Amino acid sequence: HALAIASWTVHDYFRNAFSWDKLGQSPANIMPRAEPDKYKVDEKNIERITKTIKAVTKSFGADLVGIAPYNPNWVYTEDRMGTPIEMTEGMTSVIAIGTIMDIDAISTTPSMTQGFASGMGYSMMAFIASSLAEFIRLLGYNAVPTGNDTGPSIPIAVEAGLGQVGRNGLLTTKDHGARVRLCKVFTDIPLQHDGKVDFGLTDFCRRCKRCAEACENEAISFDNEPSFKIHSKSNTKGIYRWAVNVDKCYDFWVDNGGECSTCIAVCPYNLRDGIMYMDPADYWEKRLAEQ
Repeated sequence: HALAIASWTVHDYFRNAFSWDKLGQSPANIMPRAEPDKYKVDEKNIERITKTIKAVTKSFGADLVGIAPYNPNWVYTEDRMGTPIEMTEGMTSVIAIGTIMDIDAISTTPSMTQGFASGMGYSMMAFIASSLAEFIRLLGYNAVPTGNDTGPSIPIAVEAGLGQVGRNGLLTTKDHGARVRLCKVFTDIPLQHDGKVDFGLTDFCRRCKRCAEACENEAISFDNEPSFKIHSKSNTKGIYRWAVNVDKCYDFWVDNGGECSTCIAVCPYNLRDGIMYMDPADYWEKRLAEQ
């Protein structure tokens, strides 16, 4: 329980991480210098700057990165407090970022040890997105780092080629299943965009249904085909997929005393390099043996 709480520290307490504005002065150990001119990007160097942005993102700790065209339809009209969201004008791209969660910790779901993997994912989101945004600002462009706020991460990640949406309603990657945490950076720096991917997930999910069978609160659909049906006001309308009953999902979280990752743990795409279930005690024995 202590570990799960501590893992959220960066995300929850370093709130400047998601600032929309340039953060300010140089660190104490880096000599200040005059504000650089805006880094010019044109057709001659756009491929190189795109690769640079991706390399920098991974250098900050990201495991996955893709770039989608900016779509104002994927920006919320207001935040959860009802305050209108007005995205910075001129945005052209969204950099979708994925961090892989610890596979053994996820396998202890729905324990608090599993919660540590999720919390670390969120803290990494805050660190990576804020660092990348500040890097882009220092090149002379606008950058807005966001976690789960401002816009839905999953459709943006799909547009950026990170994966597809599975029966469990989550972004599912070919190599790590849905064991990823997502964040994104909206920006106006000229970048090349990635395309969507299709590795056959929808056809696989039609047959599999393992996540639906494992869900303790029956929040995941057993329907053979995706549809436009929704089960909650939190489900976005007009999307062809298997909508999850997120109210049932959250009810289990409340009863459990913490979040759940069972639908992630049992997914065969996650099981390529892990086991389905691990007792928390076995997790810690393994970790201690590694010391």
